[in-house]
Amino acid sequence: MYHVYNRGVDKRVIFKDKRDYAVFLSFLKYALLSSEEIRKKDEVDASLLTDSQRFNLRREGLADKVELLSFCLMPNHFHLLLYQYPLDGITKLMRSVITGYSMYFNKRHKRVGSLFQGVYKASHIKTDAYWLHVSRYIHLNPIDLGEDYKEYSYSSYRFFVRKAKAEWLKPNKIMDSFSSVADYEKFVAEYIPRRDELVEIKDMLANSKELTVQG
Repeated sequence: MYHVYNRGVDKRVIFKDKRDYAVFLSFLKYALLSSEEIRKKDEVDASLLTDSQRFNLRREGLADKVELLSFCLMPNHFHLLLYQYPLDGITKLMRSVITGYSMYFNKRHKRVGSLFQGVYKASHIKTDAYWLHVSRYIHLNPIDLGEDYKEYSYSSYRFFVRKAKAEWLKPNKIMDSFSSVADYEKFVAEYIPRRDELVEIKDMLANSKELTVQG
């Protein structure tokens, strides 16, 4: 289990509008869904990616090798909670998604140069308790924007509380630790007054390095 994070170079915005958010998520969807699942799911908008982008993502063969458990996309950074089976799964996923999205963003917004601030950070999470904690840290991020985290459009929270469902998101590894949706809602909400303690997670990410192929 890894907490993966990256931000825009110089903390610049990496998602300017709804289409940018949708395209980034589409890169993840095409990487994580099998070809059969993609054909079945109308939640995947084929118009958001080119034929070559979709082909390159599926060619990596990451369906069932990497699972996305939770996420939050913010205007100038993103958080992903990922579980990998092969040792190089997340490395392949992130290189494909970040490279593809950067090329898309630069072309659409007529810019050149690096979009992200160096390589992504990937912090290895070794205990069940800590990955539960990281999931609520991820879901509380919209508060920094003055947004209601329960209604934020670019977060996995609504999937956790069963307002939405998707084959490309696997929240059950976390939700199986709770007896009900209400228990998870309480677990997240009770931490809001203690959000300053989340600095520990931010410091951990700041000191992390790119995930390598080796274990």
